[in-house]
Amino acid sequence: MPIFGKPKYTVVKVSRKKTMPEGLWTKCEDCGEIVYNKVLEENFRVCPKCQYHFILTASQRIALLTDGSSFKAFEDGLRSLDPLKFKGPKGSYPEKLKEDQILTNLEEAALCGRARLEGKKIVLGVTDSRFMMGSMGSVVGEKVTRAIECATAESLPLIIVSGSGGGARMQEGMLSLMQMVKTSAALAKHDDAKLPFISVLTNPTMAGVMASFASLGDVILAEPKALIGFTGPRVIEQTIHQRLPQGFQRSEFLLEHGFVDRVVHRKALKSMLAQLLDYFGGTKGKKS
Repeated sequence: MPIFGKPKYTVVKVSRKKTMPEGLWTKCEDCGEIVYNKVLEENFRVCPKCQYHFILTASQRIALLTDGSSFKAFEDGLRSLDPLKFKGPKGSYPEKLKEDQILTNLEEAALCGRARLEGKKIVLGVTDSRFMMGSMGSVVGEKVTRAIECATAESLPLIIVSGSGGGARMQEGMLSLMQMVKTSAALAKHDDAKLPFISVLTNPTMAGVMASFASLGDVILAEPKALIGFTGPRVIEQTIHQRLPQGFQRSEFLLEHGFVDRVVHRKALKSMLAQLLDYFGGTKGKKS
C-alpha cells in the first residue's frame, strides 16, 4: 500500500494546445512571408514584403478593374464539346471540364462582358488560370472573338486581361489552334475601325494565348514578375542546352527588350487603364 494513502501513480491532465484556425494566413510563394489574409486582401492580394502578385480569379480581377456592379457578362450559353473523345491519365475531357466548373464556379476559362472603368464604357475579357490553366479551346476562343466583335460593333475600347498558362487546349486538337487565327482576325477588324485594344498580361501568360490576342494590343501592360512567353524557360534550356539570362520571360525582362510597354503594380492598374482610355479618346477611337 502506498505511503500516506497516496496513489502509486499521479495522473497529470495535459491541456491540448490550441490550434490556429485555418484560412487566416497565407504563405507568400516568393519570399515565404506569412501574411494575414485580411491584410493580403486589403493589399489587392500583393505580398506587403516582396510585392509578389498572387494570381487573381476572374471575378476578383473584374472587381478590381470595374466600377461597382457595372460588369455584365455576355449570356452566350456556350459549352465545350469533346470532338476527339479525349481521355487522359486522370479521366476524360468532359470529366475534367466538370471538375473545373465545380472548382471555379465558371462555365469556361474566359469571362467577357460590358463594363465601366472610371465611368468609361468598355468591353472586358478575362481568362482564369484555375480553369484548365486558362487554356484556349473553341469556347474560350469564341468568347474572346465575340467580345472583340461587340467592341467593334459598338465602337468601344477593348481590354483583355490574360492569365493563361495552358495555351491552346490539346484536348480539342486543331479546333483549339484555329482560335488563335480567329481572335487575331477579329482584332484586325477592331484595329481597322481605329478602336483601342489594351492587353494586360498577368502571371502566367503563355503559349497559344500569348502567340495570338495577348500580344496584339495597341498598348501592352504587364504585372510585375509575370511569366510571359511561348514555351517555358525549363523546356527552352533543355532544347538549346544553354543557360538563359537572369529573369528571362519575366515582365521586367520583356519591358527592357521592348515587348511590354509598361510594368504596372496592381494597385495602379485601374488608374493606368483609365489614363490610357482618356488618351485614346474614350469611345471615339484611337488617336492618329
